Amino acid sequence: MANFLKRHHKHDPPIGEIPVPHGPETGDEHQHFPRRLSTNYATDYERQIFSHLTHPDDSYTDDGVYWADLPFWKRLSFVRKVDSAESAEEWKSIWAMIKEDPLSPVSWYFRNAILPGAGLGLEGYVLFSIGNLDPLFEAVWPTCWGKKPTECSHNWVAAVTYLEIVGIMVGQVAVGIIGDWIGRRWGLIQDAVVMLLGLLMLTGSWGMTLQGWVIMYAWSLFVYGIGVGGEYPITATSSMENAVSAGRLSTRDDRLHRGRKVTMAFLMQGWGQFVNQVVLIVLLIIFNRGYGDPPYSMTATQYAFRLSFAFPAIGTLWLCYYRTWKMKSASKQLEAAKKKAKVTGYDVASLKNTFSNFGGRLFATAGGWFCNDVFFYGNKLFQGQFIKVISGGNSTVMTTWTWNLVNVVVSLVGYYAASMLIDNKMYGRKNMQQVGFLMCFIMFVVPAFNYQYYALGSGIHSFQAMYFLSSFFNQFGPNSVTFLVAGEVFPTQVRASAHGFSAMIGKAGALLASVLYNYIDDQTKFYVVPWFGLAGMLITYIWLPDTTGLDLKEQERRWQYILEGRANEYHGIAIHPQHLSLWERWMGVGKNYHPDLDTKAKIRDLRNDWEEKEAARSASDAESATPFDDGEYTEEIHEYFKGNNNGKSVDSLKGKKQKGASPSRSNEAPSEQQTLNEKSNEPNEPGQAS
Repeated sequence: MANFLKRHHKHDPPIGEIPVPHGPETGDEHQHFPRRLSTNYATDYERQIFSHLTHPDDSYTDDGVYWADLPFWKRLSFVRKVDSAESAEEWKSIWAMIKEDPLSPVSWYFRNAILPGAGLGLEGYVLFSIGNLDPLFEAVWPTCWGKKPTECSHNWVAAVTYLEIVGIMVGQVAVGIIGDWIGRRWGLIQDAVVMLLGLLMLTGSWGMTLQGWVIMYAWSLFVYGIGVGGEYPITATSSMENAVSAGRLSTRDDRLHRGRKVTMAFLMQGWGQFVNQVVLIVLLIIFNRGYGDPPYSMTATQYAFRLSFAFPAIGTLWLCYYRTWKMKSASKQLEAAKKKAKVTGYDVASLKNTFSNFGGRLFATAGGWFCNDVFFYGNKLFQGQFIKVISGGNSTVMTTWTWNLVNVVVSLVGYYAASMLIDNKMYGRKNMQQVGFLMCFIMFVVPAFNYQYYALGSGIHSFQAMYFLSSFFNQFGPNSVTFLVAGEVFPTQVRASAHGFSAMIGKAGALLASVLYNYIDDQTKFYVVPWFGLAGMLITYIWLPDTTGLDLKEQERRWQYILEGRANEYHGIAIHPQHLSLWERWMGVGKNYHPDLDTKAKIRDLRNDWEEKEAARSASDAESATPFDDGEYTEEIHEYFKGNNNGKSVDSLKGKKQKGASPSRSNEAPSEQQTLNEKSNEPNEPGQAS
């Protein structure tokens, strides 16, 4: 009798066959049909025509499996295949550029790295010149800058560092808010203007006494610091948003190279340090009787330090011009996001939602940056004192500067290494930051507990190597990653504010280092500092998500669901466990991840986008005669959204490779062609009775 009873198994029966929900148990049956509504899952035809949008080949296999869902070895193979193909295309493009114009790669680098990072390059030049100038000032004016000043207040000399950092903190928060409130372009312009004002004040700083000059010098740095601080959130967000082509729904370049583009702008900070050190060496030699050995005259010092500030003032003046007249579309993505959210001015609702939904991320970006800056700025601001240890204690200013130049070169190697691997899906942001923190911890904790051997004894060369390695892994790790992820993991409407807040907390770490280091000796510094590396690694591991390979547009899509109060209806890759922090996974954020449900939902979202663009086109008489050309909406998609698919099926697209349907689903899609014009009920859960 059992042979005559047909039970439906774990797949949809052929259309026309009536399932019988009774019969002998076979172990693989389910009790309800239909197991899913076809309006909640994409048909084969829909998967086919939308595959380049819903399942791009740099993130999905031919079977429609997301790269992060693959087993480790298959994932490794897929990532290597995509990266190799992309590298081959890039080298091919570079060679074609060289054949057409040998200097065209240089102009490309200028446009894509130097110009976006010009503000940070100037910031690196001036900010780190303070630490470079300290040993020169100490040699020329020991009664003011020496360890036991008699002519100047020790508090005012220390305030040079404090006011600079406080100015940076003010700028980071203020410009972050301005960037989200008024716009990225305004933030970029006002940053350049404030930096120009600060540089003019530094160049012309003077006083009736040395004390008066120190006070003027300190407040000039405070003003400059406000402009410098604003460069962090505004440069990061504008570089990141410009990495996504305007008007595109998703871009391959964003997924594969977003981190590299932002890091290439950020590494201009390293070039700023390098150029500053070279300029100071050259100027001191020119004005100090043709060589760099002491004694150093006051006149030579005055010329050297004032000209070193005057040169970047010229560059900053040009930056004001460029940002005012050549970057008119810098706020375009922010304006589009605000328009979609129907918000003018500052988006307070998005800020509240950020704290409630992404509080853990904010703790990760701010806490990680704090730990990093204890290392980074504590090291840089007092590099003159530190290098004296590895140069034997009897170094001149020129010896100190030469060693520092070597250290800057090592750091630059770290910057470039970070830019090359920060988008690699098998390594990426999170691993890079954790490894960098770990290596910094090791490089500082080892000499801490055997300081006499490494710093003063026969282990001096090992000590020197560990110092340079810590510089390398700081750039090839937390210093590059914190700058990127502090904006990347937050929505467009509050991206600059979140980045600025994180950077401000980071500078609190620099302030802690600058204050603390004035009251403890070198060995104690090594006892204190390493544990911030360990803490940074722990914060990264628990609270920081990994956005490597995740489309920025997909994150914005998830954010839109959150704003609309439909967070539980989002099933896309932005909540894939790979792209969530350990904390978010513990909180159950990824429980709604369902790639098949998301395919249909994404098509609905694409339709909404298409309708908005059609409405905008129709509103313009000049454009209403022709359909808009987005570059990614194919003719089949236009016809589909118009309801003109006329029963088309996958068979009508023969010759085109089908993607986006996993093996477990490809044969389940209903054969009838349903469009989004259908009125559907709320989606049933799998296994729920219809």
